[in-house]
Amino acid sequence: MKEATYDKSRVINFSDAVFSIVMTLLILEVAVPSAKSINTIAFTDLLSNRIPDFIGLVVSFLVSALYWIGHIRLMKYVSAVTGKLLWLNIYFLLAIVVLPFSTAMYVNGFNHTGPFVFYCMNLAVIGLFNMLMLRYVYRSEKKKTGFTRIYYRWYRARSLNVMVVWILAALLASNLPWLARFVFLLLFVFQFFIDRRFKKKIK
Repeated sequence: MKEATYDKSRVINFSDAVFSIVMTLLILEVAVPSAKSINTIAFTDLLSNRIPDFIGLVVSFLVSALYWIGHIRLMKYVSAVTGKLLWLNIYFLLAIVVLPFSTAMYVNGFNHTGPFVFYCMNLAVIGLFNMLMLRYVYRSEKKKTGFTRIYYRWYRARSLNVMVVWILAALLASNLPWLARFVFLLLFVFQFFIDRRFKKKIK
């Protein structure tokens, strides 16, 4: 019996909508000062008090953007959306939807370990489902849509980069909390070298 397939365009449009809503909701976690606060507190103090909010916003927004770009690239190689891929995508989006909540937890408990670890694990779980989607698409599409081994290894390396960095940050949170909060910068350093390496191989 032939496996049922689903409209690829609807899956992509729905996924894009989820990403756009989640990335927009992140700004709502930055508390807007009241009129009274603006009149009684120095503006620089108001902004400095919201530094954790802006850190959470920028980090979560950029990481969400990386996953969205990865999703665009992956769906390019999908010829048919099967039930299994559809559910993997749903679980992936579920982890994405949790991000505004975990970001708010992290920001509100900026100096506490628990909320930060929860935030890191949320991002790691997003990476896990992204990896599962990558593997499934590669195995089912590699002879159909040009999803070659080199592209699979490239995208897998990018996904592993995100997972490993956030797991590392979670592990460092108890003993080296301030270092743990800056580990995310390694995401962009490692990704630069990963992209450079695989682009050379493809050329």
